[in-house]
Amino acid sequence: MAISLSVVLLLAIILVVMIRGGSIKAGPAIVAALFGFFLASTGMAPSINTFLNSLADSINAIRF
Repeated sequence: MAISLSVVLLLAIILVVMIRGGSIKAGPAIVAALFGFFLASTGMAPSINTFLNSLADSINAIRF
């Protein structure tokens, strides 16, 4: 849950910065957000979630 909330917050901040910076307009941003919303309700959602969790675990395992 904490990782999901962090990713959502990070993506929301990036989206706001891109809209305010003029690199993306509000229309395409809304379409992208709706695409993500509806993608989450498809059969692909568990696979995407598993992949992102594995990626987060891999990044977390990196030691400097």
